Amino acid sequence: MKPQYWFRWLSVQGAPRLALRLQARRGDPFAELMGGPTGCDDPYPLIERLRGHGRLLRTPIAWATFDYELCRSILRDTRFGVRTTESFNIPKPMQKLAERFPLPPNPVEPPSMLVIDPPEHTRMRKPVASAFTPRAIRRLRDRVETVTAELLNELPAGGSADLIASYAAQVPIAIISEMLGFPDEDKAMFLAWGDQMTPLLDVGIPWRAHRKALLAMEVMNDYLDRHIERLRREPGADILSSLVTAGELDSFALKATASLLMGAGFETTVNLIGNGVAQLLAHPDQLERLRAEPDLWPNAVEEILRFDSPVQTTARTALTDVEIDGVLVREGNTVVLSLAGANRDPAVFADPGRFDVGRGNAKDHLSFSSGIHVCLGGGLARMEGVYALQSLFEQFPDLRLGGVPSRRELFTLHGYQRLPVQLGRRAPAPEPSSV
Repeated sequence: MKPQYWFRWLSVQGAPRLALRLQARRGDPFAELMGGPTGCDDPYPLIERLRGHGRLLRTPIAWATFDYELCRSILRDTRFGVRTTESFNIPKPMQKLAERFPLPPNPVEPPSMLVIDPPEHTRMRKPVASAFTPRAIRRLRDRVETVTAELLNELPAGGSADLIASYAAQVPIAIISEMLGFPDEDKAMFLAWGDQMTPLLDVGIPWRAHRKALLAMEVMNDYLDRHIERLRREPGADILSSLVTAGELDSFALKATASLLMGAGFETTVNLIGNGVAQLLAHPDQLERLRAEPDLWPNAVEEILRFDSPVQTTARTALTDVEIDGVLVREGNTVVLSLAGANRDPAVFADPGRFDVGRGNAKDHLSFSSGIHVCLGGGLARMEGVYALQSLFEQFPDLRLGGVPSRRELFTLHGYQRLPVQLGRRAPAPEPSSV
């Protein structure tokens, strides 16, 4: 491990980690939400406590809001830009120390479109957007159906399984791998890299997690170098081949884009599927309603996204002095936007703590963000979620938990590490149509 990585962790993760831990010991609910296992496992009681402190509150490391209208307006406000880790009230000397130790291309640093503003953001996003249009998503439906059916056939009827490892993770990784032209046999590698690198989306992660993430980043960088060179010689029909042959992005930008698409195309959907299974098993009345009214499945996915958001938070930094709700937010200050809090705002969603697959405005959630940084793959994630969940519960009607599920100890991404189930009997295949 390169020694400069330790200095980088100290500057961008270690300092906020210390501040969060000190504040958590003093009983600060925001610090506990961002940095404690309680917040990762069940963040909603802490979110409701924080909501009671007002629409916009000052915390030790940033401003924060749990209010739907404030979150939505800030996401769409051009006076705010996307966050960088350095914007979380980290002292200037620590920021400069971090800048001395750049990382390989990755999803959480420029030129990844996740963390850049226009005009650079427009330049990076435009060539990728065509792969996620409604028409492009419709073309992927048959492949999603096929992948889902193959995975379900491999699950042992009458046996047990960890639905995250054997199903929820496998559906999106198969699709995004094909979209990027990756060989099928490399999927296990991508899953491991994703698991190791996603903590970088959090603030104040421990050194060990940071070290694993950077090691994975180095290995992935070498892999992408070889993969992109292969695509230069033998381009395919995938989106990464299109980006390579277009020649608009240099090698560094290509790798940053590929790593972002790989992570974003996987992480949201695996959490959506896992959270959906857990919520439907915890609310059998809602599952029965879906069996009686299968046309509600798309709306049920929206309610899962609202009720237990796979992405809990994002942040924006003021590009100029901005007055919000009567409070002056200075240029350079960061506002943490709780998407999970917005999605349970009682001013927008009636009885927000109730899981209701028939909720009329479920689709108004902010789980895919809003504004120019709205998630490119939102339509794909929705489609994958509908097929994966509906097919699972139709094929295994007696599905039940087979142990205690375990959450991932992450703040930004909210999902399960393990989801043990007893599958029960496999439903007989439907009779072929006589028409």
